[in-house]
Amino acid sequence: MSRNLPVNANRIAEDIQALADITEPGHPWTRRAFSPLFLEGRAYIDARMKAAGLETRIDAAGNLIGRRAGKRTGSGTIMVGSHSDTVPDGGRFDGIAGVIAALEVARALSDQGIQLDHDLEIVDFLAEEVSIFGVSCIGSRGMTGQLPETWLSRETDGRDLATAIREVGGDPSTLPSQQRPDIKGFLELHIEQGPVLENERKDIGIVTAIAGITRIEITVEGRADHAGTTPMDSRADALVAASQLVLDIQRAAAERAKRPGHFAATVGEFRIEPNAANVVPSKAVLLIDGRAEIRNDMEAFCEWLDAHVIKLAIAHGVSIKSPVRVSDNFPTPGDAGLLKTLEGACETVGARHRRMASGAGHDTAWIAKVAPAAMIFVPCKEGRSHSADEWAENDDIALGAAVLFEAVREMDKQI
Repeated sequence: MSRNLPVNANRIAEDIQALADITEPGHPWTRRAFSPLFLEGRAYIDARMKAAGLETRIDAAGNLIGRRAGKRTGSGTIMVGSHSDTVPDGGRFDGIAGVIAALEVARALSDQGIQLDHDLEIVDFLAEEVSIFGVSCIGSRGMTGQLPETWLSRETDGRDLATAIREVGGDPSTLPSQQRPDIKGFLELHIEQGPVLENERKDIGIVTAIAGITRIEITVEGRADHAGTTPMDSRADALVAASQLVLDIQRAAAERAKRPGHFAATVGEFRIEPNAANVVPSKAVLLIDGRAEIRNDMEAFCEWLDAHVIKLAIAHGVSIKSPVRVSDNFPTPGDAGLLKTLEGACETVGARHRRMASGAGHDTAWIAKVAPAAMIFVPCKEGRSHSADEWAENDDIALGAAVLFEAVREMDKQI
């Protein structure tokens, strides 16, 4: 890279490689939250934080935090970070790049003898990915008092979530009352997990919003009959109706995605009964994962779906229950002031940038509920993520870290 950046790209590469080496044998790159390997990765990050002169601690939610004191005691905290846990079999950069880029900001400030007015905290959030307890963003929810208390009793392999949080150094008994009014601003770097930046040859994506995620369950009920003797025109085949519904959802989502604002809908779960080769399917259950940057788009999609299943049921001679919203999270916009700050930082370091939405969920969405927050994306090869093939060029990550560095310095002046 020809740019003269304020960060050290070699240190970033060294740390990302060291964490990649901490993985389950034969399962690159796997370091799931609450596992011994996760704790080994945490120990490495903790040591690197200490080497950078940060004061480290584990908070009540199990987040690893490295603190660099500011000149003005009590003036608040600028926070930067992401997560170091991975999905199974794929996650060399997802989250990890953001943690190490944040750490590099702190190191670069020290290299240049810069002491901020505000405290700076570098955070490795606990269990951003869906954990063995079936829930995600445990650390960011917990830090901000948004972790449902019922989650603490979720159990797997003979232990509950509360026990697992204690095992990583947290204190689940205090989570319902957690508050962080000191956070004056939060930034997160992440790989894009999509192909837009690479295709458009952009260096940085400035995230306008994290899409809301709505999951909708639909049950189609037909009639079980003998597959060999029931005439084709005398069937109430739940699978045929459900299959048509999947295609219709795909078409409706593709049409809506042509409009401004990110939108996607996927039938990610599908099961049928009785699931026997010689029986006409009597029941099909679908789970739709819908993502929308603009809330009205999701409401319009749900209205279309409610009306469409009625027509489809009549056409196929089946019964379709009204779609049920299993979960429904609203979009989270990036803080307008921080988006401008990030754009200015891009201009300072000479990074080609564009605004874009995130179709994936991130810890930023939970911090944004209590403090100004924003994200940047860096490109990843072919948009691949949650895969062993996930890859991001170190120069791209270093440039992103430089953007964070400049943004943090500007935030320190403005807040």
